[in-house]
Amino acid sequence: MPEHVRITKSFDKIKAFIMLLKHETYSIVSEAELIGCLVDQGIVYGVKDDVLKSLVNNPIYDEEILIAEGIKPVNGRDGIVTYHFDIKRENRPNILVDGSVDYKNLSKIESVNKGKVLCTFTLPTMGTPGKSVEGKILKSINGKKVRIPKGKNVSITKDGLSLVASIDGQVMFFDGKVNVFATYEVPADVGNTTGNIKFIGNVVVRGNVLSGFDIDAGGFVEVLGVVEGATIKAGADIILRRGMHGMNKGVLISGADVISSYIEHSTVYAKNDIKADAIMHSQICCGNRVQLSGRKGLLVGGNTKAGREVIAKVIGSPMSTKTEIEVGLDPALKEQYKALREELQLLQNDLKKTSQVISLLQKMQSAGSLKDDKKEMLGKSIRTRIFQHGRISEIKTQISNIETKMQEETKSTVTSYSIIYSGTSVAIGSAVMNVKDPLHYCTLYKDGVDVRVGPIKA
Repeated sequence: MPEHVRITKSFDKIKAFIMLLKHETYSIVSEAELIGCLVDQGIVYGVKDDVLKSLVNNPIYDEEILIAEGIKPVNGRDGIVTYHFDIKRENRPNILVDGSVDYKNLSKIESVNKGKVLCTFTLPTMGTPGKSVEGKILKSINGKKVRIPKGKNVSITKDGLSLVASIDGQVMFFDGKVNVFATYEVPADVGNTTGNIKFIGNVVVRGNVLSGFDIDAGGFVEVLGVVEGATIKAGADIILRRGMHGMNKGVLISGADVISSYIEHSTVYAKNDIKADAIMHSQICCGNRVQLSGRKGLLVGGNTKAGREVIAKVIGSPMSTKTEIEVGLDPALKEQYKALREELQLLQNDLKKTSQVISLLQKMQSAGSLKDDKKEMLGKSIRTRIFQHGRISEIKTQISNIETKMQEETKSTVTSYSIIYSGTSVAIGSAVMNVKDPLHYCTLYKDGVDVRVGPIKA
């Protein structure tokens, strides 16, 4: 290429630029000369003929000028899910003027009729390929298909563009799926006259739940009376209007929130939040937040684990009752992480064995000594290896996501709006503080390897 002509291309090869340099010998260029320079640099598409002619007739020196421009690839748009109901509906207790909490008006049910359109889907679009100034096709990315959030008692329309209710009932969104649940109502106590209750939808109990009886519901469970030493499992919220006296036998397991006026001598697990006026001498575990609000706001005794934070007025007691609190990673996530690591190790060992079998059978095949039963074994082994590779990749992604969440443990806190008594132990991630002297109106947080005491954040 002549010394007085310089041609450059953008990193993505979408644009090319030309610069004419003043030269003592050469100062005028011809159109043919410039075209030759472009061809020498592989620029064959999108050449701007008008710019080329202008440079020949009225040269511009020592300035980069756009001489060729390709077509940028355009990626497709991802599919979209549009919900036609409130997917963030929450059961929040109302704080009354006197500071007490109204647990009698918690049910916020969104009812739908059979055939009601619950969500619609916008299809993804295809990407449009581009072309570089070198004449090469630039690939585009097609939009991703929507993940259809089909849960229980819903169906997909024939055109595949909507999700509708299959029954009359309550629409609920949890675990990333749209569900419609019917409700089973118990007019009195759950006891000898009813036996244990197992229902795909919601359960409402007008009376008490007596010791030794179980409720297992696919939706929410609401109890207007008292829960004794019973076991309640729910796919969604558990709402106890009068509370739970578990007698060290009572168990609550919720796929969403647990909301109760009080919880005493019980074991409670909630995937999201646990909210109460008082929790006493219980084993508490939740994925997000334990919140003690209302007049007492008391957390005393037992062990409380929360993925994100614990908020209360009073923690512990003047008698230095042993009260253990752990915040940080969701306890369920810890177990999942451990199980994934173990599964990954097993799969990697199995993959090694499968690869050895395939290698041996392929050698036999090359030697022409592979019988029909061994051919079938070879095909099966190859399919198994493909599955193992896919599952290993999936597990590694899940492990990576959990490890990212583990790094966020420093954001976890324990907050008291009144007092934290001595006898309380607070663990935030790997850092531990044993409270020796009462702490007032403070937030405990992790700083390096220590738990620090700071002011309550607004």
